[in-house]
Amino acid sequence: MSANGFRLVLLGPPGAGKGTQAALLVQHFAVPHVSTGEILRSEVSRGSDLGGQARKYMDKGELVPDQIMLGIIRERLAQVDCASGVLLDGFPRSLPQAAGLEAIFGAERVPMRAVSLEVPSSEIVRRLSGRRTCRACGAMYHVTFGPPTKEGICDRCGGELYQRDDDREDIVQARLEVYRKETEPLMAFYRERSVLRSVDGTGPSKDVFRRVVAELEAVPA
Repeated sequence: MSANGFRLVLLGPPGAGKGTQAALLVQHFAVPHVSTGEILRSEVSRGSDLGGQARKYMDKGELVPDQIMLGIIRERLAQVDCASGVLLDGFPRSLPQAAGLEAIFGAERVPMRAVSLEVPSSEIVRRLSGRRTCRACGAMYHVTFGPPTKEGICDRCGGELYQRDDDREDIVQARLEVYRKETEPLMAFYRERSVLRSVDGTGPSKDVFRRVVAELEAVPA
């Protein structure tokens, strides 16, 4: 699979490792990484109108409405760095979003691929509920997999570590339920188009990356 015309949708429940794999894949294929999660968190942090609208959904573990997300994506994909390819992380998350994305790409007649990272729900809860974030610099830690040297204190800047509302176990469970109801139908959507590849998302990130690349490179350009 060549980087020219590379259009990849990375699917999977929250905490499946999409961000980690996206960072590796965009470097490997030399395409921009478009993460709606990062865009939304930036808007919330800036206190923009969009951020205010999105936050009330994000804090409850609910999906941001389709029209807001499609507007963000349409604007981002129109930028020059996305002309030759893009990796989408966190979008689409519903059938209307998938149909909207297909319409955006439709005029270009560019083939799309979709990869789904498969991770058990119990592992997702363990991954997300253990995350801690620095209030000052945003550095991320995990109480089990990557704890700070001193509990509750950021190694980088000495700031206070806290658990984001959307990382609380009850909210994680709510996010997974939303995923099952709203996002899993995307599997059928992309499977019907013969572009979906499912990859085991458990184990070390480098092993998951090798599995993803193997699946993508096995697909004719």
